Amino acid sequence: MPAILQLALDFLDLERALRIADLAVGSGVDWVEAGTPLIKSEGLDAVRALRERFPDKRIVADMKTADAGRVEMEAAAKAGADYAVVLGTASESTLREAIEVGRHFGLGIGVDVLGMADPEPLLARLGEWGAAFVAVHCPIDVQMTGEAAGTDLIARLARVTNVPIAAAGGLTSETAPQAVAAGAAIVVVGGAIIKAEDPARATAEVRRAIDTGRPVATDLFRRGGLEEVREMLARVSTANLSDACHHRPCLQGLAPVVPGVKLVGPALTVRTAPGDFAKSVEAIDRADPGQIIAIDAGGAGPAVWGELASESALQKQVAGVVVDGAVRDTAEIRRLGFPAFARLTCSHAGYPKGLGEIGGPIRLAGQEVQPGDWLVGDDDGVVHLAARRVVELANRAQDVLEAENRLRAEIREGRTLSQVAYLQKWEKT
Repeated sequence: MPAILQLALDFLDLERALRIADLAVGSGVDWVEAGTPLIKSEGLDAVRALRERFPDKRIVADMKTADAGRVEMEAAAKAGADYAVVLGTASESTLREAIEVGRHFGLGIGVDVLGMADPEPLLARLGEWGAAFVAVHCPIDVQMTGEAAGTDLIARLARVTNVPIAAAGGLTSETAPQAVAAGAAIVVVGGAIIKAEDPARATAEVRRAIDTGRPVATDLFRRGGLEEVREMLARVSTANLSDACHHRPCLQGLAPVVPGVKLVGPALTVRTAPGDFAKSVEAIDRADPGQIIAIDAGGAGPAVWGELASESALQKQVAGVVVDGAVRDTAEIRRLGFPAFARLTCSHAGYPKGLGEIGGPIRLAGQEVQPGDWLVGDDDGVVHLAARRVVELANRAQDVLEAENRLRAEIREGRTLSQVAYLQKWEKT
């Protein structure tokens, strides 16, 4: 029997959820889920609307109930849900009450083992109690740290229970077949469909991947680790990164010398005096391929970088330079296409006195930058990312990019930006 494809509508707005569901459901969706954000935002009216809209589909209410199992499950059933979800970390009393009320109202109860390191003892009891399925769920915030919805736990649980397993959390047309092969009977897909420019096509690709057991390649909706950071950061914009970082400002006043160039890489830091270019140039010798030379020159001229330094850096495969100070020879740097960002340009350089150091903490535009921190630059400016959080922030920026792709598609369909963002609804009054 083919695995069930469950569409997770993890939106805040019911109108958008219904709009996307209309586009996706006909391309291979079996179950339609009112996601937890949607239920928290719109209440069980979201379940009622989905039941009315899709009378022939199974409707799942992802309640993530942690207490009051009887009350919440009864409410979900009366709203029209076929299944509702309770957290495995809830008390035994809550789990039993949820499953019992489900039995009386014809509601299947799914149990989400999110956050449970050792769910096997629970599974034995769930089978006895009559749970409809067990959800193995990689949370969104965990995905952002680079952890994927791995199949090890699915395979582990499939060996010890006959309760159907639902796999959820970052699944795509590439990874869904792996979940099925590991033992998942239900494949829950959210972002890879609901944020796609063409949800119908995205659904069809996931359906095909599940049915054939062969992955369908996708460039988006994947989350990476440290090995993929450069690729992810090259894909997103500094605006995406700012949004992902709760609207963090860029390194104010640092602008590209070469329009249209992209800067991505970890920093080799340099601290020097205005105009003293000795350490700036010596850093080229110490730089590894792909590094960015980040220079704290006090935000003033004379120049500590120019054409010959850029030529030398290119030979060493340095990814670029960021100067909180001055550069010169900008016409030649543009001709080279070298990613250089600076506060000032001027015609005159200083003298190589050798003041400062390479490899220590510096300040760029008032932000502290440590060696190995990442810098990303484009026409909008330069964003600084601490090394300890670069994986998470790269993934979150990719999430922003994917969400904007969906909004862009809706704008091109004839809606305005304020409409697709539901600005009036969410304004703080």
